[in-house]
Amino acid sequence: MKYLSTRKNNEHISFREAVINGLTDNGGLYVPEDIPSIPADFFNNIEAYEDLEIALTVLKPFVKDSLDDKELKNILSETLNFKIPVVPVEKNISSLELYHGPTQAFKDVGARFMSRCLSHFYSNKKEEVTIVVATSGDTGSAVASGFYKVPGVSVKILFPKGKVSAYQEFQMTSLGENIDAIEIDGTFDDCQKLVKKALNDESLRGKKSLSSANSINVARLLPQMLYYFFAYKQIKKDLNGKKMVVSVPSGNLGNVTAGLIAKKMGLPIHRFIAAHNANDTFYEYLKTGVFNEKKSVHTYSNAMDVGNPSNFERIEYLYNKDIDSIKKDITAFRFDDESTLQEIQSCYEKNNYLLDPHGAVGKLALSANIKSDEFGVFLETAHPQKFSKVMKKALPEFEIQTADLTDCKKTSMPNDYEAFKKQIGC
Repeated sequence: MKYLSTRKNNEHISFREAVINGLTDNGGLYVPEDIPSIPADFFNNIEAYEDLEIALTVLKPFVKDSLDDKELKNILSETLNFKIPVVPVEKNISSLELYHGPTQAFKDVGARFMSRCLSHFYSNKKEEVTIVVATSGDTGSAVASGFYKVPGVSVKILFPKGKVSAYQEFQMTSLGENIDAIEIDGTFDDCQKLVKKALNDESLRGKKSLSSANSINVARLLPQMLYYFFAYKQIKKDLNGKKMVVSVPSGNLGNVTAGLIAKKMGLPIHRFIAAHNANDTFYEYLKTGVFNEKKSVHTYSNAMDVGNPSNFERIEYLYNKDIDSIKKDITAFRFDDESTLQEIQSCYEKNNYLLDPHGAVGKLALSANIKSDEFGVFLETAHPQKFSKVMKKALPEFEIQTADLTDCKKTSMPNDYEAFKKQIGC
């Protein structure tokens, strides 16, 4: 398997090179040259396989030129050492809980997989790799945990000032060692632009070995496919002839892109729903056929506060920019903060199930669109405790666990590229 650029240059490289590079030479994103198909027998008997066996089957075609079977198995064994359960919420609707990892967010799987891949790829090198990553909340936490004390790796996490929860900030700023948290006076999109500019800066990359841990990196993106395979395994017995539909809380579109790749591999998901908050760029694209990036706005579901989602490039590439084909596999909905609070309250009162703000948007979109012949799964992407202040607005009885930031370390910086280069050490 080789990797190409979404912007079609001459690159034709290995998984290892794609992971280390992060972005392509012309600023595009890496995509696999083809999507392998998995035989129908695998899905017919998926309940018989352990999760690790499923993961090996799914990911091996994408990495086999850079990782042998033993290496991949070791990396996946360390990555997938927590449960990823599907929990019934109401009739024909279940939650896929992705918050049982070390930082209580879905990004733990991708961050842990990528950190171990990079550690393996750099094990015989004397140089240190610097990971630069932008976060609207959960990515930073997962990357900090995944790369903490990993030999030969230094991490620079950029997050927007005043736009992440105290708990998320604590997770990014409390570790130290090889993890540097940098607070930017701007939005997530500003942070992401700084990261992309650094990755495309040839003079900088001549001095430093740089890579990214956002979902722009294939090693962050591809493992997220596994959620959907694990979910299908768990609900297959409950489908009873119904079609599986998945609602994905969507910001940078990495999670839904991974799901679309899984579908193209043969996973029997009928369709996807992209669930958005007020940051509705992709929703508007599906509605109008025009992609217009927007300035991101702060919402209660802050991990989705992305006005210019990077993985849109990959979705366009996968579907040859054919919007009609995209619409066959994915629809989109948007909901405001008030609706989010109401859904958290309603779901708790009716189902005794606690949604986080992102899962609430996902469930809203699913409930608004599910059909009688479908069985729906929405992604509960982070633990409600990470968003205590928002939860308290919806459920006054919710107990807030305070995050003590007193001894945490962070660097505050203007939205300025030259200042960021100095933080990298150039």
